[in-house]
Parts: sequence; structure tokens; C-alpha cells
Amino acid sequence: MRSRYCAFVKEDEGYLLRTWHPRTRPARVEFDPGMRWTGLEILGTSQGSAFHSVGTVTFRASYRGGSLHERSRFERVDGAWVYVDGDFQE
Repeated sequence: MRSRYCAFVKEDEGYLLRTWHPRTRPARVEFDPGMRWTGLEILGTSQGSAFHSVGTVTFRASYRGGSLHERSRFERVDGAWVYVDGDFQE
């Protein structure tokens, strides 16, 4: 999760697409040119250890003027963790 947050901060589309599950990956990542990310807080995790094939991360990513709160799902693909999708939290 932290590496994907950093990729959003740096607008590293290649990394984001490589770490996105093939079945849910978009063709492109659109970045908001006015978005200024200011921090990441990991609020919780479940599963996701070396013994699991799925896991979740609940986080809050702050940006100038607000925050994004999401519970993200990850799966292993060829041994690597990739982002599947997420649900926005209130």
C-alpha cells in the first residue's frame, strides 16, 4: 500500500499498472493535476502475510483539502501482491 501511495504522489503510472490485478486494471491511470497528497495513515490490515493469498489494507490518504478513506483488497499474482479493488469508507 505504501509503495502504491508513493506512486500516486510521483504520478508513476507504470508502477501503478504493474501492481494492479490484471482482471481489474484500467488501460490508463488518470492523475488530477491539482491533487497534492500530504500523507498516508494505515488504519488496519487483515491477512496478507506470507501464508495468505489475499489481504486487505484500510487506510486514509490525505490531500490538500481532504482525505480518502478506503479498504483495499490485494491478491498474490505470480508471488507478488497486487491491488484488486477497494471500497470507500466514511
